[in-house]
Amino acid sequence: MQFADRLNNVETSAIRELFKLLGKPGIISFAGGFPDPAMFDIEGIKDASSKALNEEPGAALQYGATEGYQPLREQLSAFMASKGATVSPQELIVTTGSQQALDLLGKTMISPGDKVIVEGPTFLATIQCFRLYGAQVISAPTDAHGVKTEELEQLIAEHQPKFVYLIPTFGNPSGALLSLERRRQVLEMAVKHQTLIVEDDPYGDLYFGEAPPPSLLALSGSVPGSRELLAHCGSLSKVLSPGLRIGWMIAPPALLANAVMCKQFSDAHTSTFAQATAAQYLKAGRMPATLAHVRKVYGERAVAMGAALKRELGDAVAFEQPQGGLFFWAHLTGEGGKTTDAGEFAKKAIEQGVAFVPGAPFYAANPDMSTFRLSFATADVKKIEDGIARLGKAL
Repeated sequence: MQFADRLNNVETSAIRELFKLLGKPGIISFAGGFPDPAMFDIEGIKDASSKALNEEPGAALQYGATEGYQPLREQLSAFMASKGATVSPQELIVTTGSQQALDLLGKTMISPGDKVIVEGPTFLATIQCFRLYGAQVISAPTDAHGVKTEELEQLIAEHQPKFVYLIPTFGNPSGALLSLERRRQVLEMAVKHQTLIVEDDPYGDLYFGEAPPPSLLALSGSVPGSRELLAHCGSLSKVLSPGLRIGWMIAPPALLANAVMCKQFSDAHTSTFAQATAAQYLKAGRMPATLAHVRKVYGERAVAMGAALKRELGDAVAFEQPQGGLFFWAHLTGEGGKTTDAGEFAKKAIEQGVAFVPGAPFYAANPDMSTFRLSFATADVKKIEDGIARLGKAL
């Protein structure tokens, strides 16, 4: 068989390949980016699904509008308002997870050879998705506070990209939090260079202490002209349930209309039953309590992981303590003559019964081979301490 040329632009995810090694009994995994199933509000979701079937069974089980189930669009509009962003239901579409929103951006915006700027590092599936549509993916440098805005503006001026993709709040894999000042600078450069900014925000509700700065979407009202150059992708996967596959995209009208057209060809609409369930859940007002619980548990695990890394690996590893999200991003310093190759370290770690993800695949270019990602989401404090002790032995 002769497959489409576009498949030449992508390769199998290194992370998916790593997961094949995780069947070993007793292994402690810090590799996945999944929420902990113990955090799912099972009773609340049961109640919401029952209400969906009892109150509007026809609508919940029938085909629906490509744009999304209207009661859910209304609830998501209210949810965004609670986070400082004024969005009418007509300004958003419901997607099958935020991953579909990224795919729709690829379909509607990227022609072969177009340039797209992403953070280095960034979400691996985004790099693969954009390359699938023929994009030349350019990496913008980052530090502990997110993308470096001076360098980003230089890259925008040089390459004139179709769009810039950012995860400003507790990014995957970096965990970095873009400062308020840099957020304003991003919006200002969008207007100055007339460049679309894509804000992906699946982790913004998972903060452990103070709330993060407002999203780019919430801030856009204070930077004239920036709202028309901003697309925002949201998701319930990390805070409610990945299995519901509920995401959404807020974007300028022309982009949204083209995304709806492409979605019609893809899946016709996101599951109406899942949408009706999510709508009932949000309507019931359970989300604030769910978020408070999730923040507390993940916050405790993040503190435990940070303390264990310092205790067991010492100066051989450098990292910033995350203030939210699901991830630690660290790099091997080589202190004491120890390795700086995270790929080799990952293999040694598997032998000790613990797994993490080397950082190289998260870079569109010039990967830092010393970096690696650890997720604290699915392991309790005891497992975290045991797993990091095993990492110490591996190193």
